[in-house]
Amino acid sequence: MNLDFSVIKNQKNLLAFSAGVDSCALFFLLLEQNISFDIAIVNYNVRIQAMQEVSYARELALKYNKQIFIRDIKLENSSNFEKTARDIRYKFFEEIILENSYENLITAHQLNDKLEWFMMQLSKGAGLVELLGFNEFEEKENYKIYKPLLNTTKDELENYLRNNNYKYFVDKSNFDEKYKRNYFRHNFSNKFLEEFKAGTKKSFEYLQNDLNSLNIQNKPLKKIEELEIFPNQNDDNLNIRIIDLSLKKRGILLTSAQRNEILKQKEITISHKINISILEDYIWIAPNSTEVMDKKFKDLCRIKNIPKNIRSYIFKKSINLNELIY
Repeated sequence: MNLDFSVIKNQKNLLAFSAGVDSCALFFLLLEQNISFDIAIVNYNVRIQAMQEVSYARELALKYNKQIFIRDIKLENSSNFEKTARDIRYKFFEEIILENSYENLITAHQLNDKLEWFMMQLSKGAGLVELLGFNEFEEKENYKIYKPLLNTTKDELENYLRNNNYKYFVDKSNFDEKYKRNYFRHNFSNKFLEEFKAGTKKSFEYLQNDLNSLNIQNKPLKKIEELEIFPNQNDDNLNIRIIDLSLKKRGILLTSAQRNEILKQKEITISHKINISILEDYIWIAPNSTEVMDKKFKDLCRIKNIPKNIRSYIFKKSINLNELIY
């Protein structure tokens, strides 16, 4: 396979591992290119096979001199299992990254996953930003998520493993259509890729180029602590993209309803965690805070036209008002 991982060649990397087709293929592909990485795996104790998968992960780590991180928990197999499992998994990865100064979290999402996401968003009603939610790099506060397989199909990865006699596991729960993503995968995205793989790859490439050509100012004009100030693009779609990317870094994925409310209200708190204010010239984003402010500080903020829902965080962090854009 013609893959190039040189962008992370001299960096400290953590691979999200499951022992399935995708992560096993990525494990050996990274080895082939001499990319330095360690691995992390979570056992939810829902499937008997999971113990064998963890054992295999240990075996690979020992054989190839990789540090391995294992989280062993008991999670009930409920209707909300997938979201809960994902939240636990990424919280675990983030803890490891922060404690060990990893620069990148490498995940094995591939083209089938990307098309599956695209179709699921399309079915709910989504704009360009949501439809193209799978990108090679995703910026977080202290690290990046790297998805190097987004132009590679699952079949290509499985053929690679078989041709090289590499061991991998198949998670039978991936065939259970009570999970929405499995329903889309088996009834739509996989079948579509079987017939239109080349065209799909090209279309995603063109769409991404179109999105990039919009030349949106994604970087804040000012960033102090967790306060970010962006220029107002005077376009609702562009503004919501900026907000969406900022909140993604903070671990919050906006729903369509939340996006609509942000644009409607202009000043809002999302998920009880993040305050957003869209003013005429700037977009302000900061963690929600209930710090009690003194009258002198409130008056200064009013004079300098600092949004009401941002003031408490600025006061809490003792941010110098003269450093801000207003």
